[in-house]
Amino acid sequence: MDHTINLVKLCVGAERVEDLETWQAARMAKDDQPNPRHVTRMWPKREDELLAGGSLYWVFKGLVLARQRIVRLEEVIGDDGIRRCGIVLDPQVIRTESQPRRAFQGWRYLPTADAPRDLTTTRTDSGDTPLPNDLAAALANIGIR
Repeated sequence: MDHTINLVKLCVGAERVEDLETWQAARMAKDDQPNPRHVTRMWPKREDELLAGGSLYWVFKGLVLARQRIVRLEEVIGDDGIRRCGIVLDPQVIRTESQPRRAFQGWRYLPTADAPRDLTTTRTDSGDTPLPNDLAAALANIGIR
């Protein structure tokens, strides 16, 4: 039995996976950190299951399109003195099959069995080209991933 759980979170302010990658790279360089970190108000109660190989799945404009492996959770005390959870992520962003997701606040648990599969890409002379978000959404809405 798999005891791994994942998180799913809206990628606010990013329309594409490349936006997330660019923002995280700039932030890691600015902070001189080897890993990106997402700070959230709530500490996951299922920490052990997350740290057993879980990932943070990112939602872009209503679609899960990528994930990052969760490396660890860190306590972050804000300027206001409030304890928060820093979700430290592997810097590699892994694209996934598109999966529709309604808007929500914060993050939600995502069982591994319900998570979208990683995309496998093949190199062509023209390079890897992901589907545009609107096309991926249309395909996901009719059940094609």
